[in-house]
Amino acid sequence: MKMTTEEAFVKVLQRHGIDNAFGIIGSAMMPISDLFPQAGIMFWDCAHEGSAGMMADGFTRATGKMSMMIAQNGPGITNFVTAVKTAYWNHTPLLLVTPQAANKTIGQGGFQEVEQMKLFEDMVAYQEEVRDPTRVAEVLTRVIAKAKRLSGPAQLNIPRDFWTQVVDIEIPEPMEFEHSPGGEGSVTAAAKLLSGARNPVILNGAGVVLSEGGIDAAKALAERLDAPVCVGYQHNDAFPGSHPLFAGPLGYNGSKAGMELIKDADVVLCLGTRLNPFSTLPGYGMEYWPKDARIIQVDINADRIGLTKKVTVGIVGDAAKVARGILNQLSDDAGDAGRADRKAKIAKAKSTWAQQLSSMDHEEDDPGTTWNERARKDKPDWMSPRMAWRAIQSALPREAIISSDIGNNCAIGNAYPDFDAGRKYLAPGLFGPCGYGLPAIVGAKIGQPDVPVVGFAGDGAFGIAVNELTAIGRGEWPAVTQIVFRNYQWGAEKRNSTLWFDDNFVGTELDTKVSYAGIAQACGLQGVVARTMDELTAALKQAIDDQMNHGKTTLIEAMINQELGEPFRRDAMKKPVSVAGISKSDMRPQSV
Repeated sequence: MKMTTEEAFVKVLQRHGIDNAFGIIGSAMMPISDLFPQAGIMFWDCAHEGSAGMMADGFTRATGKMSMMIAQNGPGITNFVTAVKTAYWNHTPLLLVTPQAANKTIGQGGFQEVEQMKLFEDMVAYQEEVRDPTRVAEVLTRVIAKAKRLSGPAQLNIPRDFWTQVVDIEIPEPMEFEHSPGGEGSVTAAAKLLSGARNPVILNGAGVVLSEGGIDAAKALAERLDAPVCVGYQHNDAFPGSHPLFAGPLGYNGSKAGMELIKDADVVLCLGTRLNPFSTLPGYGMEYWPKDARIIQVDINADRIGLTKKVTVGIVGDAAKVARGILNQLSDDAGDAGRADRKAKIAKAKSTWAQQLSSMDHEEDDPGTTWNERARKDKPDWMSPRMAWRAIQSALPREAIISSDIGNNCAIGNAYPDFDAGRKYLAPGLFGPCGYGLPAIVGAKIGQPDVPVVGFAGDGAFGIAVNELTAIGRGEWPAVTQIVFRNYQWGAEKRNSTLWFDDNFVGTELDTKVSYAGIAQACGLQGVVARTMDELTAALKQAIDDQMNHGKTTLIEAMINQELGEPFRRDAMKKPVSVAGISKSDMRPQSV
């Protein structure tokens, strides 16, 4: 069939139902963006490509549907790097389209030229370049299939002079791959281990959320065994929070109940998780990972199995299918050993932790440090981070989708939110980019317009995405709610400074004259300042009502004191030792 290459490209997008694209307009992509309106593809013109990529990540994580990132070749494309790597570690299947400098100018160091394939080779699950205009539909179809199969971003690179070519081409049907239920022998071995376990524990990861029916399959298995279910760091939505077997998140600022329960496990089923380090690091001074337990690890990617922990049984397969396979092969008396004691222990651990968490108002200082004590004395009437999180929990709708940025105050909140369904908790993941909270929740709202959404960010991280306030107030953009924890500091780095660098706060202080609520108002949005728990709860309730019933976006600036929670990298930091010594007198003038 005769058509132009850009027509073929857009027809493939249509055949796969990819109807949302995020980026900034540029001449290298205009041949296809010109066709978007008549094709039914919405192009979200963002303020920065980095935020555009995180919007795409939020959209796909909230819906399960693929979206596209596209921008001008060169600097427009390089701005996607952080977002693409974030999506890679979030296991988000995205389509990254990178128009390239024209073939006849490649290698000349021309305008906006950069080696875009090399740039993303460590950032994507798959990449391919269009070598001939007649292959554009074939290559795009394969790239989309690889993104889905590998559950990660995949890149198509295309020289910009390949657009507008008239070609004779057929549009391929989408390639669909059935996920594996795991090897027969490994599933049988896992069922045998769990059948004989006295203290089985299930640890759910992102794979449970991403697999179709994964949460229900994990729930059925947990109920058959009366096994407590923990979730990995930043995967609070991987099991229903209201379920009596839910033990909460492990890792940084996680659930003490989950940690107490898993440390006594004799068999741990790690379901749909690569066992990232932050899900197993000590918490609250507790070494909870059960070193003598037998570990069953299930992951769709064989390269992740056994990478971080010693594994007894490794299963390459889809989390839901593997869980159902294990359940079908359990012995008749599986879970009976110690069942009554186990159920009582779960209930007691959860009750004890809930009481502790509800009474935690302030952050403790390490021996020899006094920063948190000083922070409380400096602003005795201001909310602490934990007071703010409790106030938020009082107003947050149960069905809401939330996003969290990276940073100390967002991390303190790790123990608080739980959910009744998956695809509700969008956190930046193990790449840990600042500036994720706002764009991710905007993307989620685009994908789920009938669901309330709330984004969270510290004031340092929010500063990286603040320019998106200039974009999201336009008429076609949906209303969202964003909370910024305002304490005028880079909290995670300041916490490191109190512990290892003798309060030498280099680069940690923010401008106290800046008002994010004021910036929101200047952008035509609603900006509100909350100084007490009651004010914050009321402001969030009003903002949700305005979002859902009046189409209004609200930024809430929650004013909190400068208390600092547990450091991110206690495992990777140590106090420096001065050997040669540093003096200003050694500074020499530069020769010019």
